[in-house]
Amino acid sequence: MLEYAFFHPTPCGLFCDFLKEKGLEPRLEQEDLSTNVLLPEELDDALLEEIEVYYDELLDMTEELTAGQDGDEYIHSVGVAVNLKDGRSVLAAIPPALVNKLLATITLEELSDLVNAVVDAVENPDLRPLCKR
Repeated sequence: MLEYAFFHPTPCGLFCDFLKEKGLEPRLEQEDLSTNVLLPEELDDALLEEIEVYYDELLDMTEELTAGQDGDEYIHSVGVAVNLKDGRSVLAAIPPALVNKLLATITLEELSDLVNAVVDAVENPDLRPLCKR
């Protein structure tokens, strides 16, 4: 698998859109500080070169989005991967202060499980009481 790491949701989303326009179905994998976009290794050399060039452009965008004018100030943003029933994975932006509070008590995996449980309840509503499920 080819792996492309992103540290900001905007370039990650643009990259995924670009890949879909090229007929590819990227898979997202959430890490502690990044989102990794995974692709099969069996890609045409010309397409792979196009992907690499665009990825490099997005890395420059990531730097611009996260660095302040003097390079010392950073925007702190957190994205949690949300898995939709149609197979897509999207990032939900969560205020960093809230995530810090949560991660003081639970693991990132538990936070992801919580978010995905809410998404599942929204996409597949079950109106029965919890004790009847």
